[in-house]
Amino acid sequence: MIRGQRAEGRGQNDIAYRTEVKMNKTIEIQPTGPLNAVVRPPGSKSITNRALVCAALAEGRSRLDGVLDSEDTRVMIAALQQLGLEVKHDALQRTIEIAGCGGGPTIDKADLYVANSGTTVRFLTAMVAAGQGTFRLDGTPRMRERPIRPLLEALAQLGVDAMSENDTDCPPVVVRANGLSGGRATIAGDISSQYLSGLLMAAPAARGPIEIAVSGELVSKPYIEMTLAVMRSFGVSVAVEKLSNFKIDAPCPYRACEYSIEPDASAASYFFAAAAVTGGRITVEGLSRDSLQGDVKFCDCLQQMGCRVEYAPDSITVEGGHLRGIEVDMNAISDTVQTLSAVALFADRPTLIHNVAHIRHKETDRISALATELRKFGADVEEGPDRLKITPPALSGNEFTGAEIDTYDDHRMAMSLAVVGLVQAGVIIRDPQCTGKTYPEFFEDLAGLAEM
Repeated sequence: MIRGQRAEGRGQNDIAYRTEVKMNKTIEIQPTGPLNAVVRPPGSKSITNRALVCAALAEGRSRLDGVLDSEDTRVMIAALQQLGLEVKHDALQRTIEIAGCGGGPTIDKADLYVANSGTTVRFLTAMVAAGQGTFRLDGTPRMRERPIRPLLEALAQLGVDAMSENDTDCPPVVVRANGLSGGRATIAGDISSQYLSGLLMAAPAARGPIEIAVSGELVSKPYIEMTLAVMRSFGVSVAVEKLSNFKIDAPCPYRACEYSIEPDASAASYFFAAAAVTGGRITVEGLSRDSLQGDVKFCDCLQQMGCRVEYAPDSITVEGGHLRGIEVDMNAISDTVQTLSAVALFADRPTLIHNVAHIRHKETDRISALATELRKFGADVEEGPDRLKITPPALSGNEFTGAEIDTYDDHRMAMSLAVVGLVQAGVIIRDPQCTGKTYPEFFEDLAGLAEM
């Protein structure tokens, strides 16, 4: 399925495989017949980084099981260690033990590197504000283009001196912390839900109660529900009114616990899409309709397109069918926009995805990048401020061709458009190692589908 690569087991062969992927500048995906496989993706990045923050602020020692080992989680772990936390990470066993600080960080100065991890920079900017001292957070050149002003403005309303070092409303961020005093803050919700999640998770460490109001449309609402669920697991409940007003009765320390992390639903979307485009049947274990992760609703989109979806208590199965184009609001599941765009190439009519303006502020401008790359396959793509209309090559009067796909240092561009190569020959993914941000073993697991 992947030219020049062999799917190996875990252990030394896995290390060799990952090294080979890292050394290669491209990977060519080979078409398969209909796939029939059972897979279990690695742990959710979103849940892992939320659980790490709650465990770090908790009283006592927590154990996390099923954790993701990726660039985003590694930079979070490294930053927590710099902040004085004792964190023991066993990547092979996928566990983390962390001794919480029972409130804000105890270190009074740190220069934290966050790479291009949005969760890390936004969660930790709020978390260090609960401490005492001066903290600086910086990352890659792309991170220096990703907005953080709404969070800084909300922290200022709570008495925190937090600023964009270069006055760009983006990192580097400098926080001169004297603890969170409590009070009321309003935070914009239309760019990223991560600002609100970061503030919610830090709020229990404040000296007094905090009320947070959301202004504008809150994007990616399921991620806020995920944040609240993780907080409850660590012993903190939030009074919520219609996901627009939140009250935290601080100080209210988190309690250490043993916490299991679900497989990543965003990662699962690539395997569901593989079933859809090949006309196969793929079961993803460890997820259910009741998952904490809103991205399981990606399966609803595939069902609308003509796939059969079966839900079990601990698995979801997708079976491909005749694919129809659809019109869909993907605001709540925007991390799967690229995956659905790949499936849309094989539909019998155009697909319109809308209300996703905020994905222009992700690892890359995902609307613009998708329009550029999908056109390489022969699709006709109309790009709007918050939407994409994808007309498949077969309906555009163009030949469906293979293409060399630029990935823009965006893990989801690489993984989603690799799915196209399971059907169409000549699909080459440039910079495949960018998947290490959330799923280092992706191409190995993709290759393994054909061997089941």
